[in-house]
Amino acid sequence: MSEKQQDHQPSTRDYNPGGLSSREAHRRLEQYGQNVIAKTKHISGIQAYLARFKNPLVLILLLAAGISFFMGEIASGTIITVIILISTSLDFANTYRSEKAVSDLERSVHTKATVLRDGKPHQLDVACLVPGDVVTVQAGSIIPADGKVISSNSLLVDESSLTGESYPVAKQPGDQIYMGSSVASGSGELCLTATGAKTEFAHIATSLNHGNTSEFELELTRFSGLITHLTLGLVIFILVINILFQRSPAQSLLFAIALAVGLTPELLPLIMTINLTKGSLRMSKKGVIVKKLAAMQNFGAMDILCTDKTGTLTENHISVAKTQDFNRTECRKIIELAHTVCQLSSSYKSPLDTAIISHHQAKLTGTQPVQELPFDFERKRESVIVSQADQLTMITKGAPDSLFPIISHYRDKNGTARHLSPLLLDRLRADYQELSQQGLRTLLIATKSLETKDEYQTKDESDLTFEGFVCFTDPAKKSAAKSLRDLNQNNIRVKIISGDDPLVCQRVAHALGLEVTKVLTGDQINRLNNLQLAKIVDRTSIFARVNPSEKLRIIKALRQQGHVVGYMGDGINDAPSLKAADIGISVNNAVEVARDAADIILLGKSLRYLNDGVVEGRRTFVNTAKYLKMSLSSNFGNMISMAGASLFLPFLPMTAPQILLNNLLYDSSQFALPSDNVDPVQLEKPRQMNIKSLKEFMLVFGLISSLFDFITFAILKLVFNSTAAGFQTYWFIESLVTQTLVVLIIRSPRAFTKSLPSKPLLASIAGVILLALAIIFSPLGRYFGFVQPALTPMLVISLITLSYLVVVRVVSLLMARHNELIK
Repeated sequence: MSEKQQDHQPSTRDYNPGGLSSREAHRRLEQYGQNVIAKTKHISGIQAYLARFKNPLVLILLLAAGISFFMGEIASGTIITVIILISTSLDFANTYRSEKAVSDLERSVHTKATVLRDGKPHQLDVACLVPGDVVTVQAGSIIPADGKVISSNSLLVDESSLTGESYPVAKQPGDQIYMGSSVASGSGELCLTATGAKTEFAHIATSLNHGNTSEFELELTRFSGLITHLTLGLVIFILVINILFQRSPAQSLLFAIALAVGLTPELLPLIMTINLTKGSLRMSKKGVIVKKLAAMQNFGAMDILCTDKTGTLTENHISVAKTQDFNRTECRKIIELAHTVCQLSSSYKSPLDTAIISHHQAKLTGTQPVQELPFDFERKRESVIVSQADQLTMITKGAPDSLFPIISHYRDKNGTARHLSPLLLDRLRADYQELSQQGLRTLLIATKSLETKDEYQTKDESDLTFEGFVCFTDPAKKSAAKSLRDLNQNNIRVKIISGDDPLVCQRVAHALGLEVTKVLTGDQINRLNNLQLAKIVDRTSIFARVNPSEKLRIIKALRQQGHVVGYMGDGINDAPSLKAADIGISVNNAVEVARDAADIILLGKSLRYLNDGVVEGRRTFVNTAKYLKMSLSSNFGNMISMAGASLFLPFLPMTAPQILLNNLLYDSSQFALPSDNVDPVQLEKPRQMNIKSLKEFMLVFGLISSLFDFITFAILKLVFNSTAAGFQTYWFIESLVTQTLVVLIIRSPRAFTKSLPSKPLLASIAGVILLALAIIFSPLGRYFGFVQPALTPMLVISLITLSYLVVVRVVSLLMARHNELIK
């Protein structure tokens, strides 16, 4: 960086070289608010609770209670009011716990920035930044807010998220810089000019107003809407029938309102949120932080994992193994040159750079930095220009394949530069291949003498002199072999996507027992069109020497083949692939731009954490599917039963308070479902929600439920000649017991003794049934219109319930077998 650049400062009014004082920063935070795009308005617990009463269904129930009081039905009005208070309290309590848990998890992976406050650098949450703050950024940093560049050291910024431009843009002092972009290489200081909603990024986000909604969420929303419309249609039908039969208009209206509330799956979002939240909390205990709850569904469905090998498949204890010059001997000068580049480079320090610095801990003496040509993923190299004894020298470090074409000389045994003929270049390539076959990662070091000029460019990287190779070792991680076997047993195929040499990647794969079917390099991928890549990508195990754009093509090609793809990365170049994959996975010590793009953060860079997380993701999926199957089929069956009963019964099959009580008790029994045990066989394969299968399940088991309801109606009316109150009491019992017990039947295809439900679920179901019976047999029962059940009808109801559960069990086993045969 030149002195001119260092001294230049833009005319930014708020700029203070030492940063803001803590007092002034606090004042500005109060004035401008937090540096967040979508500002969440904080409301008190009382406000959050009262907000539940804005729900349309709750408002309808309050209207029903008001009508009851107006018509003199004091008992019905009181019961409806009490049920509203209980259900909203349950909703509030569970939602509050879930939101707090998610908030705690999100705080654990918040992005931080290096900010000057009171003249000293501090690591602060980006939400605390204010206009006027002085922020230091380096390669891998996310630009936390809009600002102007104060100082620049070869600062290159990726603005593709804002402009779509794929190449990084050089930033000089005085240039504007925007939130949402990231530092590709170099470093600099910024003075922030706008934060939060005032940034350009916020304006773009607001105008686009888009979110990453999964296909499952869209299908489920449409399906819930269909159920709601069907329910409302049947409710209107039932209301008309009751009025035509000249039943009490007030009672008919209350019945219709209660039916609409009772049959609409209004708790579906809450139950799913609780399920996903509990799953994410279990995953956090195993070292997996879920940033987005919706990602849980994709995590359980993932069948291909793409990952780099460094730190994931290897120990990530990279060390310099040796250096090798043209004469195939050790040479100290090679490591000294490499060390000079690493020390003077402002680019993101890779593990290889760290290994070089650790290996050669010497101070630079007599070497003055002049300029830097930062690393980028197109050139795959970096250079520094230094002055030594009034001689300007370019030292270049990079991937051998990227440097071979621009090398023209080598040094003989005496250190004299000689012309490198094509034959000798082939010998150098062969040496490199041999080192790779030994499992050594290799960098090439080259130099060039320069003439003095104002500025050097990448085109000056030509006619270089080969100095030698720096070779590194990073042994295969012993624990990775077991993790790979576990992932394979869970039907997840692992593919290596690496910037390393293919021979090095293959050596690591073989050491870990990973089957290698085919290897593709970046150059080979570039010669394929998208259709050709799609045909070959599925059977390829290793993708080597790939750059970010090639990684992106691989991810998209795998997804086009119908795979649910997970991508694990922690570098600057991994961000696009993390966003493109179905599930982006990074680690807690990754660069900011990678953590920001990921859906899931691992607290350790190990496949063991990932495998544990996948199992928890599938467990969450299976329990979510149980609730969906049970809830949707139960609601559909009740719709049919209510419509049929209204046609031939001279009274309402259930009163409004009874329907609401049934709904409250049933929903309460499901809050323990996320804790249910899951069969090991259900965790072995990736799980994807099949909406078509859900519809089939709803139709089949909804109709079975209605069939047994009609049998119950016929026996109660024709055999026992039940009064209205007796009929309502017995059907209330049958309806609640069958709804709550059926989950024990459909939860697993295995025998009950071999697949026991969790204790919380059993306790919840038993508690709800006992509570319902206690209400019926207690004095409280008469306020709901219940009568004391007789022994004989209760025995018949028990027999009907048992028969229903047996039929459901047989049909569920037949459907499971049929689905397996189709697969």
